[in-house]
Amino acid sequence: MIINNSNINRNFKTIGVSSFWSNCVEKELKMHKIHSYPAKFPSLLVNKSLEYAKNRNISVNTISDIFCGCGTTALEAKKNSLNFWGCDINPVATLIARVKSKQYNKKTLKKYYDDIIASIENNEELIDNEIQYNERINYWFHESQVLDLNILLSSIESVVPKGKYRDFFLVAFSNILKKTSKWLMKSIKPQIDPNKEIYDVKSTFISQFKLMYNANEDAIDNYKSISEIKIETKNFLTYKVNQEFVDMVVTSPPYVTSYEYADLHQLSTLWLEYSNDYKTFRKGTIGSLYHNDSNDIENIPSVGRDIYYKMFKSDKRKAKSVGKYFKDMNEVVSKVYKMINKGGLAIFVIGNTKYLDVEIDNAKFLSSCMLLHGFKEIDVAKRKISSKILSPYRDKNGRFTNNKNDKKVYSHEFILIGIKE
Repeated sequence: MIINNSNINRNFKTIGVSSFWSNCVEKELKMHKIHSYPAKFPSLLVNKSLEYAKNRNISVNTISDIFCGCGTTALEAKKNSLNFWGCDINPVATLIARVKSKQYNKKTLKKYYDDIIASIENNEELIDNEIQYNERINYWFHESQVLDLNILLSSIESVVPKGKYRDFFLVAFSNILKKTSKWLMKSIKPQIDPNKEIYDVKSTFISQFKLMYNANEDAIDNYKSISEIKIETKNFLTYKVNQEFVDMVVTSPPYVTSYEYADLHQLSTLWLEYSNDYKTFRKGTIGSLYHNDSNDIENIPSVGRDIYYKMFKSDKRKAKSVGKYFKDMNEVVSKVYKMINKGGLAIFVIGNTKYLDVEIDNAKFLSSCMLLHGFKEIDVAKRKISSKILSPYRDKNGRFTNNKNDKKVYSHEFILIGIKE
């Protein structure tokens, strides 16, 4: 459905499900699965976006994702021989994204792997006397696991020189951390599982390497690309857009009620020493009040202000968080419009949520922002989130589940498309 200033107040719930965006069967590259990531962006949406552009004779040479996460859009851009620019505030995410968007010589990978295993075996008798660990590491891991992980990480850093091959093995290290810790698996909340099986570090790493080695082989077999892929660890809110430089932005912004990604990536953040305190990564994230309680919402579209004032009656702090989210997203849309070449596309994927029994109409708010900042009309489509991609139910521990008696989170999301004239 086409939305403009004359009908922006219509109820988005009445928009029917789009078969174009929903009925998609696509085999993903194995490289997409080398590292777990919360709320991962489905690769099929990137390819559907490219098909949408092609159907409208819109030429796309450079694609962007300003919340690039673990690099799904970057990898699909490379597969389609397109240039890519993306950023994310989370250094764990950009590490994964860079690794996924590169290809590796199989013999070189095998040589480094053999040398790492040999180094581990030569150091297995080391005693962990002098190494000081962040208290959060000691909280999440058994003592024996801490020692074994330290030996593994030290082996990687001593054997593999800095560059894309070391990054490859650091991603392998990162993805075994939750499995070898006390972390409750498949949970969106950081919590200990007191009954969790203790996984052996070396054997878990070996399995992870085989998965990533096969994924690289799959990528080599499926595409050859000389695309320019640039991924930066940056906060898009503070990024200066000085010119038009992309033909299409495809991105899925964080939800207003999303859990702090900094919390979910704290194991990798601490082990890879991106920070001594993972909480510092909350600063600057979309909607976060961490070190920032200012909240001027008077210049955002009215749908956002209405939601803010409804929430303010019951919980002032949470209302401020929602207001900050709307303010941040309004700024994001303004920057996206500036970076797109004339005739280019902005495609946002976003769902609606409920917070304190108040309906958070993210789709209508984002559409209003797009109209405010220069897009003449918005093509709005609704897609069903397949249970094979993401179940709409969560249990009391925050785990995704197919049990319809548990809390329902969401089952549909919206595709918002604006063309810059």
